Amino acid sequence: MAQCVQSVQEFIQDSFVPMVAVLCSEDADEVTRKNNLNFSELLRPFCRLTSEGHIRDPNNQVQVVKNLRISVNSIAARPAPLPTAGLPGPAQRRLLSEVVSACQPAEGGVANVITAGDYDLNISDRSVKASVPWYSDWRDTLTELSTSRHYTATTPWFEAYRESFLQSMPPSDHEFLNHYLACLLVVSSSEAVPVEQFLKLSQEQHRLQHSGEFTNPKWFIPNTLKYYVLLHDMSEGDEQRADTVYEDMKQRYGAQGCYLLKVNSRMAAAGANDQIPDPWSQYLHKISMHSQDVYEEPASAPAVNNISVENNVGVEDGHDSSDKDSNSLDSHPLQLDAPSDPGSLEALRVMTSEPKKPPSTAAGSSHGACLTLNDHDRIRQFIQEFTFRGLLPHIEKNIRQLNDQLVSRKGLSRSLFSATKKWFGGGKVPEKSISELKNTSGLLYPPEAPELQIRKMADLCFLVQHYELAYSCYHTAKKDFLSDQAMLYAAGALEMAAVAAFLQPGAPRPYPAHYMDTAIQTYRDVCKNMVLAERCALLSAEVLKSQAKYSDAATLLIKMTSEDSDLRSALLLEQAAHCFINMRSPMVRKFAFHMILAGHRFSKGGQKRHALRCYCQAMQVYKGKGWSLAEDHINFTIGRQSFTLRQPENAVSAFRHILTNDSQQTATQQGAFLREYLYVHKSMTGTDEVTLPQLPLPCIHSYATRVYFGHERRLAEGEKQAATHVSLDQEYDRDLAAMWRELEKQAVATVNRGLIPVTFHPTQCCLNSQTDNLRFPLAVVEEPVIVEVVFRNPLKVPLVLSDLSLLWKFTPKDFSLPGDNAAGQTISNERESLAPTTLQREDVIGTEVIAEFHMSTEETKVARLRLLPHLTGQLNILGVAYNLAASPSATSSDEQQASDLLTVRGRQDLEIQGPRLNLTKEEKTSVCHGPDRRLNPTITPAMPLLEVFFLQFPTALLCGEIRKAYVEFCNVSQVPLCGLRVASTHPDFFTFGSGGSPAGTPLSPSAYENCSAYKTLATAPGAAPGSAAVVTLVSAGDYGQPSGGAEIPLEEGMLRPGESVQLPLWLRGPDQEGVHEINFLFYYESAEKGGKISHRVLRHTVFICASRSLNVRAMACRSNTLAEEAKDREEESHNGSMLVFVDVENVNMSEAGVREFHIVQVSSSSKEWRLHKCINPAENTDCKLTNRESGKLCFRAKRCEPQQATSNTSETFTFADLSLGNEQIISSTTPCADFFFRQCQPLDLRKGLLAAGGTFSHSRSQGMVPDDFTGIVNKCSEVDLHVIVLWKAYVVEDNKQLILEGQLHVALQTIGKEACSLTPKEEAQEMVLLKFKPGLPPPMTRPTQEQLSHLIKTNLHYPESYSHPFAQKSLCVVPVTLTLSNCSLAQVDVIIDLRHKTTSPESFELHSSFTWLGQTQYKLQLGAQEVRRLPLQACFLTAGVYNLGTPRVFAKLADRGSMCETSQQTATPALIIINNA
Repeated sequence: MAQCVQSVQEFIQDSFVPMVAVLCSEDADEVTRKNNLNFSELLRPFCRLTSEGHIRDPNNQVQVVKNLRISVNSIAARPAPLPTAGLPGPAQRRLLSEVVSACQPAEGGVANVITAGDYDLNISDRSVKASVPWYSDWRDTLTELSTSRHYTATTPWFEAYRESFLQSMPPSDHEFLNHYLACLLVVSSSEAVPVEQFLKLSQEQHRLQHSGEFTNPKWFIPNTLKYYVLLHDMSEGDEQRADTVYEDMKQRYGAQGCYLLKVNSRMAAAGANDQIPDPWSQYLHKISMHSQDVYEEPASAPAVNNISVENNVGVEDGHDSSDKDSNSLDSHPLQLDAPSDPGSLEALRVMTSEPKKPPSTAAGSSHGACLTLNDHDRIRQFIQEFTFRGLLPHIEKNIRQLNDQLVSRKGLSRSLFSATKKWFGGGKVPEKSISELKNTSGLLYPPEAPELQIRKMADLCFLVQHYELAYSCYHTAKKDFLSDQAMLYAAGALEMAAVAAFLQPGAPRPYPAHYMDTAIQTYRDVCKNMVLAERCALLSAEVLKSQAKYSDAATLLIKMTSEDSDLRSALLLEQAAHCFINMRSPMVRKFAFHMILAGHRFSKGGQKRHALRCYCQAMQVYKGKGWSLAEDHINFTIGRQSFTLRQPENAVSAFRHILTNDSQQTATQQGAFLREYLYVHKSMTGTDEVTLPQLPLPCIHSYATRVYFGHERRLAEGEKQAATHVSLDQEYDRDLAAMWRELEKQAVATVNRGLIPVTFHPTQCCLNSQTDNLRFPLAVVEEPVIVEVVFRNPLKVPLVLSDLSLLWKFTPKDFSLPGDNAAGQTISNERESLAPTTLQREDVIGTEVIAEFHMSTEETKVARLRLLPHLTGQLNILGVAYNLAASPSATSSDEQQASDLLTVRGRQDLEIQGPRLNLTKEEKTSVCHGPDRRLNPTITPAMPLLEVFFLQFPTALLCGEIRKAYVEFCNVSQVPLCGLRVASTHPDFFTFGSGGSPAGTPLSPSAYENCSAYKTLATAPGAAPGSAAVVTLVSAGDYGQPSGGAEIPLEEGMLRPGESVQLPLWLRGPDQEGVHEINFLFYYESAEKGGKISHRVLRHTVFICASRSLNVRAMACRSNTLAEEAKDREEESHNGSMLVFVDVENVNMSEAGVREFHIVQVSSSSKEWRLHKCINPAENTDCKLTNRESGKLCFRAKRCEPQQATSNTSETFTFADLSLGNEQIISSTTPCADFFFRQCQPLDLRKGLLAAGGTFSHSRSQGMVPDDFTGIVNKCSEVDLHVIVLWKAYVVEDNKQLILEGQLHVALQTIGKEACSLTPKEEAQEMVLLKFKPGLPPPMTRPTQEQLSHLIKTNLHYPESYSHPFAQKSLCVVPVTLTLSNCSLAQVDVIIDLRHKTTSPESFELHSSFTWLGQTQYKLQLGAQEVRRLPLQACFLTAGVYNLGTPRVFAKLADRGSMCETSQQTATPALIIINNA
């Protein structure tokens, strides 16, 4: 329950105070009227005594009366009757409603935050800030709140209601607490005969009490105390005369029964500027409302019971409920009041009127203007004298008299007080339950009944704070009433007995809460008196709250809610909710639920502001907890109440929450919500609006907003295939973006001589949530900016957006001017967007408007909105503006459709949160977000714009197939472009040709059909195929493509505006089968330098399906034959020769209709070697391969000529062509040489790096380091020879034969190792443990035994057959020459051992063995690449076939003393035939 200013004891004491009536003469009224007060109002601020009083009980014990307050009220000659029924009358209901309506929470005050469990509740009223958390020190908090006078109550409207309710209660016959104990007879001293006036007033009082004409006012006892007051006006009257009259009064009435009160000591004109306190102001408002409502009743008839009364009177919002039966339960508090028609809010608005202002006194009137502070003291002294000398003795006297009467009537020997223990010490009388008692609430006792005398004595004791005796009397009366079944009287006795027990000092007995429960049940169910039941509940709830029994208090308050009074039910439900929140373990959800119920009852009772406050406080609990239906109900009610109270902003905000959350309502309910929102928004919107309001629908996923700069891709025209570039239809791929970024870096680095500028930033044509948006993007003037906005309709109701456009702000800037002088005045289209028909700022930014944009139920849909900037500067895209309307349903009526078409124009801002920063320590320890500037492009001056089209571009190729296509470049801008180049992920896939390109190549696709893509020459007539190679020297610089891409040749190096050019493009199918994604990046620059954009790029992606063609394997072997002629021998000694075996296999599975392959030419390219001739038999030169066939070709290779090799070995390649047909393909020109260099260049670069490292090392000191040693050894077996196999394939397609061409490359690197054109598939690598610490450096690689066995090449020169006459000479000696060739570039120590190795199988001969004559072991040293011949003699004993290949050769590098000699590879078996002559 809410905290109160007063303690519970103070509240109960002030609820039951002695009542004093006032009768004034007309002259006395005139005296007090000078102060704008009547006599009772004059006394009211001073009615609380500041000193203690004393009385004696019947046992003559002194009782102290503390902090006593008396109630002084004027009674008229014909007072208005008040209802005595169990329900409040219309006047009382109107009074209570106005009191609650007039007391509202303070607006703009400091809100109170109460922490209850996991909730922080903001109680937005004049509240006290309790401890946090609330339940940690709840007892101390309650004590502080109860005893302190410096806090204001949390619910002042409830306290005002409670006070007014208790003061306006009509007096009842079953109790005497509200009956008058005394009457003040007031006469002015200016009267001619004051005693006569006193007599008239005394007679008037006697008539009111004893004539029987009036039921009200009621009097406590027949012998009412009459106190005579002579009022003297100090400003006019004769003070001496007043004293004389007063002395006469004391003689007549006694000194204890009269008093002279002197007032108006202050002259009206004197001391006008003195500030005198005005203690009357706080009482007058209540008095005026009381008097206004009370005297509105007809006063002509005596008071009667009025039972047929209406439930509530709506005061605040003008609802008249007299014609309605509000006892019905048609509207449930948790039922959403869905309007049946869209004009429901309009009807509410018509019903709404301004709140009635509380009545007030005349403006500018002051109170007590003629009174001084001394007069205040005199009035205070008068009240004290009257109470202590008149009232309290009178009460004491009546208590004694009543006690004596009761003792005599009961026949008791002792006083009632002394017999209390005896009465209550024995067994208790069993109390009957309420259900067992008959309805005798109408039973009336005569005034002299002993039971009423006991009750009267109890009430007197209670009023003077003698609670112990009062409790005893109440308890006795309770039993008497119950025995008589007088339930109304019994309930009153139970009620006051419980209160008296609670107020007893020292708490001798616990609070009998069951007394209160029985009393409430009796009042409500038996007596049907809700007024008394409500008073009983208010008292009991305060007592329970003071004892921290919040659960019991809440239960009691909830039981008192009923349909007969919405105002009472609302206030009690609100107090029950506060009880739940104040419990030791706060029940926050019960608090919120009962606040909802209270708000519903407030709304029914016409208290719209209080209803709105309750719903808002409950919303704090339900918000964000997933209770969407409860949130919808609360927000809907808040919206309606706010609209009724003329708070359209709050209404719009509440309805906005309903629409923005993911609602679980039905489609019908959501449609009603939307129509309500549109109507409220429309009624709030005025014609003089400056800005568009924010709309909640549809939801915008700002983070998913994409921005595209530039024109959208043009579609293909006929056979032309446009470059794919970037479009909004493509999904963003992070890996692809990184690939395009690397390609652009390569192109930029190539243009800038290998360096990337510091100002370089990758081009981003399409920005999204995954791109880098920290910098301002660059757009180009006169090129559109397309913004893709993602809308989501969260409702089950279709939406229609119309006149949808972007909102922007633009600052013009001339980038050619320096500094701040370039910026102009900021321009915006926000004002033009207020009305869609207004002319937009098309001269600055062209803004596209979408006429209609339909969204289905729960649909996510994108809208692409365009801006076309016409000026350079800074553009800021702010949001979108549109008209929102609900889509009309097919089943709705015409009126419904008209309301559905109600549109509201508004906006939504595009607010994008940047990425979280996580670099510095501060950013890591806090949540910081960087900027996201994708919506803030900088509009730069004009730039060239390139469009690329491809003609005759294939989608499928054979592996290695050469195809010719064409590319068309178009400059569609107004600025010339230059520096056109292309970079690609597959640079070996295409070529634009080079300096060696044949001049006769057709430049258009229609210039030839089925022409060869190669440059060919007819072979010489009569020349044998493959008999001699055509040798051509080519510089690698003419064909080598830089890593950053190839430059595309343009006329004059420039493409002017509007021009287009077609260039040939040669393609080569990838070596691996499958689908290949090939990416082209076209790079170009503006011919006008100095712009903010240095370059632009255009992207293109193609997919090529490669099918298998041929598989080529090649292997190089050393040739061991000797040239016959001296010239050839000399060449052999310097150059050497080599055999190259080429295996060709048709691996095509009849794919693409291929019938057969023809090997038309084999070419070679190398810096050191070349193919010399084909040594296949002549009949096998023509190589035709059908499906799954293979063939083998053998070629002799020679070293290049010395003069050729020394010209520029590192730059010059020797191409040798061996044609196997009737025409020769020039392999040293485009496209054959281009593709060769593109595929082989990466290998040559690696070799060049190794060679450079070896040369640098060798140029140092004489001693070789291990790197030199390894390089020298490897060099002995290395071969740098590339074999190019050119083929033709015959394909049948659509009954038409086509000839396809292609080339395959094989790189021979090592002697004896086979190389293949198809790279083997890589096997999955085994998992390797990660190493987080740097390990030891890898050990030095040493040459293997196989590599060391290639240092020396050996040849044996001997006759193939030799005849010898063994009959004449038994020994046959044959001369043999052993040729040793040093294959390395260093000196080599050689050991030759001619002795037979007995364990070797070679030592076993078919016939008798032979032997070597002469020296059998030699030790030689050969220089770098030195050739030495060693003469030997072989001796044979008999004829036969012998193998001369028995010499063993061991070699090692000359300065490697620690190494052993390694056995060298011997030649093939050298067989000699020895004939017997």
